[in-house]
Amino acid sequence: MKASPQPDKGSAIGASTIASLFQATARNLELIAGNPYIADIERAIELLRSRFSAGGKLLVFGNGRSSADAQHICGELVGRFMHERKPLPAIALSANSAVLTAWSNDYGFDTVFSRQIEALGRPGDVAWGISISGNSPNVVEALRIARTRGLATIGLTGNGGGRMAAWCDVLMGVPLTETPRIQEVHLVTYHAICGAVESHLFPERPHPREAVSATQVLDSAKPSVARGF
Repeated sequence: MKASPQPDKGSAIGASTIASLFQATARNLELIAGNPYIADIERAIELLRSRFSAGGKLLVFGNGRSSADAQHICGELVGRFMHERKPLPAIALSANSAVLTAWSNDYGFDTVFSRQIEALGRPGDVAWGISISGNSPNVVEALRIARTRGLATIGLTGNGGGRMAAWCDVLMGVPLTETPRIQEVHLVTYHAICGAVESHLFPERPHPREAVSATQVLDSAKPSVARGF
């Protein structure tokens, strides 16, 4: 009888390292689920709920991975998160490559988001900036301009909040220090927000696995419905 192939030593070490990473991420999420950070998520949910209800829109922006997060958030809100419903108005300011390259080429990258806030933002809207350090100059400047134009402001960042904290009505600062671990919590954070906002604004068509609160989303299992993201 032919013996079953055994994993080599390198594979075993690799599997152990991967398992440790998943375990560390699970511990971080469990820790944060009992942290005041959850109250900040709830404040962001309520702010977005009230502004969407009043006819406002959301403008989201960030650099690199945070740019991808901004587009992910808008995909969940304009499309759907957990159930079929009307779209919500959300725009990722990092998605228009013509605006990004033309403006940054002529005037510099530090104002590439604030310029779009000036063009698109109105009192009653929400500006949501994402920066791991909290110090990205173009994110800080966009939040500052948003404040002066009467927009509500949300910040999603790491521990402490950096310079963007001064310009945020709601600051969600993940109480961790390693960039990849902060980014993992950011994903769960905006999924919690999208799920709760959707549930509050469209209660007439609940999904059996919908999440009403941030805590419930952090503790929930994977959705049962396959989706594009």
